[in-house]
Amino acid sequence: QVQLVESGGGLVQAGGSLRLSCTMSGRTISSVTMGWFRQAPGKEREFVARIRPGTWGARSYADSVRGRSAISRDNPKNAVSLQMNNLKPEDTAVYYCASYVGDSPDYWGQGTQVTVSS
Repeated sequence: QVQLVESGGGLVQAGGSLRLSCTMSGRTISSVTMGWFRQAPGKEREFVARIRPGTWGARSYADSVRGRSAISRDNPKNAVSLQMNNLKPEDTAVYYCASYVGDSPDYWGQGTQVTVSS
């Protein structure tokens, strides 16, 4: 059974940084696409970032976070991280880690809250 556990959320002032981590069990992280999504109150869950499998896994980002965020894998720890810089109040959301099958997420973590104060 695949399990994803996020950590690293919290309260930060605008302009600050956070690093979210997601540890996966039951699947090898280097072999699958991994992604981060977020859901703000009253809004639908939206894509944030994705990293493809392989040594030079291609990365993609939502326009809203491109240039401020970086997704990376730690293969020995079977984990994926999302470094977020220059955070804005509109980044406030619950952030979810996801593991993909093909081009679609099939397993999700429980989420971690990120709150950015102005």
